[in-house]
Amino acid sequence: MKNLGVYMSLFFLIFGGIIFWQSLSMDYYSDYGPGPGLLPRWAGGLIIVLSLLNIVLSLKKEIIKLGDVMPKGEGAINVLTCMGSFVIFMIIVPFVGFVCGGIITLFILFKRGYKWYSALGLSSLVILIIFFVFGVALDIPLPVNQYGW
Repeated sequence: MKNLGVYMSLFFLIFGGIIFWQSLSMDYYSDYGPGPGLLPRWAGGLIIVLSLLNIVLSLKKEIIKLGDVMPKGEGAINVLTCMGSFVIFMIIVPFVGFVCGGIITLFILFKRGYKWYSALGLSSLVILIIFFVFGVALDIPLPVNQYGW
């Protein structure tokens, strides 16, 4: 069986089952009304029902293969570049901090569409604005290097 719809539905069926099972350990009602288990129990149950419905529909409809939905050529390179830059960001940010890691990551992404100096300027500007808004104005702790940025 090579039907991608069935495989994705099975994944979400298991995911919904885990959510539903974990929600059973939380109170459905509290002293003040709905408890912390209400939303995950209903969301998990809805995911389970919709996954089962999608399995039935996927078996009746035409088969969707993985190769049909995966991007090819330039699109595949863009997807791999995005995923690779995200992995690079996760690896280097504990060592070089948010600002340097973010500039490197955005430079990798922007380099595909802009000249190198424009990509470097844009990535620096965007990361510095994000750092100012979240790190300074909202006082949300961001990973920093030994220089505080």
